[in-house]
Amino acid sequence: MTEIQELLTSYVDGPERLEAALVGLEEADLDASLSPGSWTIRQIVHHLADGDYLWSLCIKAALGESRGLLSYLWYWEKPQDEWAEHWDYAGREIGPSLELFRANRVHIAQSLRQTPDAWERTALITLQDDKEELISVKYVVEMQTRHVDMHVEDIQAMREKHGL
Repeated sequence: MTEIQELLTSYVDGPERLEAALVGLEEADLDASLSPGSWTIRQIVHHLADGDYLWSLCIKAALGESRGLLSYLWYWEKPQDEWAEHWDYAGREIGPSLELFRANRVHIAQSLRQTPDAWERTALITLQDDKEELISVKYVVEMQTRHVDMHVEDIQAMREKHGL
């Protein structure tokens, strides 16, 4: 298996790793956190689904036209905690976010498989302070794969702390 095939497999399996970390949890367990004021398991699930969806737009822009331009200024204008509150991460059921997350990963993987030179394509992202950065599809996929693994570790730590 090539490095790209391994990366794509790991990317597609992200929702499965997240769901495995949630097995056996009751609804009330989803509100556990590592410390007061830190994100809960529920909030992390919504954060992963929304972040994955937002970054998939970067991939789609790159696949549509290499060096496609995309701005996330609207998103970076607020801290993550404000978006979590604005989008009610603490109060929503996680089922729809898990479904979106899984469907989005399968959809993007299919697009990557069907687009010639997909992994080398790039998108020009407008960052904070109007800076621009050229980001490759491969970079976004690697980043999003690591992002899931990091938060799965957080969930496992919460489960351990609370005996879940």
